Amino acid sequence: MSVRTKAHPLEDATEPDLLEEVFDYGLPPLIRFEGPCVEHIDGKAVEFDPRSVETRDVFITDTTFRDGQQARPPYTVDQMVHIYDLMAKLGGSHGVIRQSEFFLYTKNDREALDRCRALGHKYPECTGWIRAVKGDFRLVTEAGVKETGMLTSCSDYHIFNKQKFKSRKECMESYCEVVAAAFEAGVRPRCHLEDVTRADIDGFVLPFIDRVMDMGSHVPEHLKPKIRLCDTMGFGLSFPSASLPRSIPKLIYKVNHECGVPSSRLEWHGHNDFHKVHVNGATAWIYGCDAVNATLFGFGERTGNPPLEAAIFEYIALKGRLCGVETTVITQLADYMRSIGAPIPANYPFVGRAFNVTSAGIHAGGLRQDERIYNIFDTRKLLGRPPRVNITDKSGVDGVALWVNDFLGLSGDQRVNKIKCHKVARWVMDQYEVHGRLTAISDQEMEAKLKELMPDYYEKRKKS
Repeated sequence: MSVRTKAHPLEDATEPDLLEEVFDYGLPPLIRFEGPCVEHIDGKAVEFDPRSVETRDVFITDTTFRDGQQARPPYTVDQMVHIYDLMAKLGGSHGVIRQSEFFLYTKNDREALDRCRALGHKYPECTGWIRAVKGDFRLVTEAGVKETGMLTSCSDYHIFNKQKFKSRKECMESYCEVVAAAFEAGVRPRCHLEDVTRADIDGFVLPFIDRVMDMGSHVPEHLKPKIRLCDTMGFGLSFPSASLPRSIPKLIYKVNHECGVPSSRLEWHGHNDFHKVHVNGATAWIYGCDAVNATLFGFGERTGNPPLEAAIFEYIALKGRLCGVETTVITQLADYMRSIGAPIPANYPFVGRAFNVTSAGIHAGGLRQDERIYNIFDTRKLLGRPPRVNITDKSGVDGVALWVNDFLGLSGDQRVNKIKCHKVARWVMDQYEVHGRLTAISDQEMEAKLKELMPDYYEKRKKS
C-alpha cells in the first residue's frame, strides 16, 4: 500500500508560468538535466554527466543512400544529388550533418558519389561502405574516398551461422586484414560492428576493438579508426539497469573507457524493430557517443533507422540553439520525397500532412485562443507550416473559426470571432447531421462556402 510521505501546499498564482525557459516557442522544447546520474557497471558505481552533451561536438551522420536504400526502390542519380544538396543546406555550415555514406558497387552508386562531391559542400563529407573483405576494398581505392565503413559483424549469429568462420579468431584476423589494407591505402576505416546488441561483448567485441585500436596507434590522426555500434535488430535498451549486451550506456562506457575509443570516433546505428530507435540514438549521445547515424524519415532496412529529422530536433533541444541548422529544409525534403513516391504517413511527426492539423473542436478552441496550447513549437517558423484544422463533425464552431482565420490570413485583433462564422459552422454540421456525411470537408468546399456565406471577408482576402 502506498503511503504519502510529504504534503504539497498549493502555490497560488494570478499570472501564468508558461515554463518558457524550457518551452521557448521558437525552438523545440529544450532538454535540461539536473545533474550527474549513476550507473552500476561491473559491480562499481560509475557517474555520468548527461549535461556534457551541451558542450561536446555531437553530430549526425547520414545513411540515406546506403541503409536507406535497402527498404525502397533505388534512388536515381539525380534524386540522390538533389537530396544530398538539401541535406547540406539542412545541416548548415557547422556540419551538424557531418557525413553521408554511399554504396560503391554499381555504376549509379559511383556516379552519384562523384556528382555529390562535385557540388563542393564541406558537409556532409561523402564516405564509402563495403563488406570487410579484401575484394571489396578495391572499390574504395577506385572511388578515392578518404573514409569508408566496413561491415565487421560481431555476434556469433553472424560469425558462425552467416559467414561460416571456423572460429572467432579466424573472423578477427580476416577483418583486421582489411583494416590494415585501409591504413596502407591512406583511408580511414570505420568498423561497423553489426549485431553488437546480440554479441559476446567481453569475449569478442572488446578484444576486436582493442586490436583495431592497437593497429591504429601507429597511423596519423586523420587515419585513426572509428567504431560504429550497430543495433541491427533493435535490441538495444536505454534503461539504466539493463544488462549487456543490450545496455547502451554500459556498452558505450566500456568502449570509451576500457578500449580507449574517444567519443569523437564512436558512432551509433540503430533499427526500429521495437519502436526504440530514436530514444536509443539520443541515449547514445548522452552517454558518450558523439555520432548518431540516421536516415531521412527513418527509411531503412525492415523497420528503419533513426529518423534524421527527429535527430535534428533532438540535437537542437540538447544544445538549446539552432546551431546553423535550417529546419525549414525538412519540409522541402518531405515535399520532394512525396513527389518521387516515398510514402510518408499523414500523422508522421514534423512532416506528415496532418501532424499539426487538428480535427477536435476543443483543440481548435485552444489554438484559436493561443496556438501554443496545442502546437508543439512554432511550426510556422521552424517548418514553414502553421497549425491548421481539419473540418469534420468534431470541429465545432471553434474549428470553423480557426479555419476561416487561417484561410483569410488574419491574426491578432484582426481575427474574425466565432459568432461571425456561425453560418458556415451551421452548414458544416448540416452535412453530417442532415445529410449523413462521413468524410472530412475539403479546403475547396470550405472556400466555396466561405465565398457564399461570408462574401465581404472573402472579397477582402482576394484583394489583399
